[in-house]
Amino acid sequence: MNDNDLKYWIALKSVIGVGNVTFSALVEKFDSLPDVFGSSVKTLEETDGISRKIATAIAGFKGWDKVKEELELIRKKNVSLITCKDELYPKMLLNVYDRPPYLYVAGNLMKEDIHVAVIGSRAASAYGKYTTEKISRELALKGITVVSGMARGIDSSAHRGALTARGRTVAVLGSGLDIVYPPENKKLFTEIAQNGAVISEYPLGTPPRPSYFPARNRIISGMSYGVVVVEAGEKSGSLITARLALDQGREVFAVPGSIDSAGSRGTNKLIKQGAKLIEGTDDILEEIIPQIEIKKTLKSPQTSGSKKANKECHERLNEFDQKIFDSVSKGRIHIDDIISITGLPSARILSTLTQMELKGIILQHPGKIFSLKE
Repeated sequence: MNDNDLKYWIALKSVIGVGNVTFSALVEKFDSLPDVFGSSVKTLEETDGISRKIATAIAGFKGWDKVKEELELIRKKNVSLITCKDELYPKMLLNVYDRPPYLYVAGNLMKEDIHVAVIGSRAASAYGKYTTEKISRELALKGITVVSGMARGIDSSAHRGALTARGRTVAVLGSGLDIVYPPENKKLFTEIAQNGAVISEYPLGTPPRPSYFPARNRIISGMSYGVVVVEAGEKSGSLITARLALDQGREVFAVPGSIDSAGSRGTNKLIKQGAKLIEGTDDILEEIIPQIEIKKTLKSPQTSGSKKANKECHERLNEFDQKIFDSVSKGRIHIDDIISITGLPSARILSTLTQMELKGIILQHPGKIFSLKE
């Protein structure tokens, strides 16, 4: 989307009284945002949630100079603006009631990403940090994109675990992207942006405020297929995210901890309330993979029991994933060779292989070797 189009998105968001819900209502009602600003007060009032006062403010908007300044700052800081109409906007987030109309992005979002959030206490124990890095590393090796909030403790460990595996990770901030918080995570911010994305719904220059962190949690859970809580006290903000995840229809997982540890009381309570206890990444994957709409296959060999089904599956793959299927169909092959043959990003390959494996299309052998399932 070019600057001429984006200016209307920024302008509408800056109108006092236009929140995320009313913004979405206007997007759905009008063919384009220029049409919103070109409409009469009476026409605007016909939109749900738009009062006469708000309609008048939209119709008489005069803040175009400030909008221009923001666009120039976005370009200067090498930040992208991804709207809910963009194919790169996280698809799971589209189903959230009060989703942000657009996101500020440093780095790159990918429409193929399968997001799983890994969160927990800022005052994490050594065990919590170790467990978080292990889970996040293993998820990344499976092609999952790890989402967290780049806070101290568990969040930072989640991002580092994914980065250690050379996987993708996304950080959701409670501030503008030009204000790194906590400040000691500046290096981590850069690494995340180079291997995924750092995103925020807040304009550049927005300082971190206490109320922004609970608000950003709905994005962390909303863009993810599931939320993993590693450590959390009884009043941890991570429990807010877990509740949001449940409200959004997401899976909630919890890592059990010692009954004597204050940092495990929140996670243990989640398990008592129905969160799935996890002992490894397979516990996570077996719950979230069935949710994913897999357009690559018609049916799996498990239901057909024949090589013919593999052929049918092959015919339904898109151009990129066909390359992966073809490389595996030649016989047992190492992951490094698949990457070399296809020339595709490793995260994309791992994600596709994971889906195929859980659907019974391929087998993974020791040493990251793959083959078709007979």
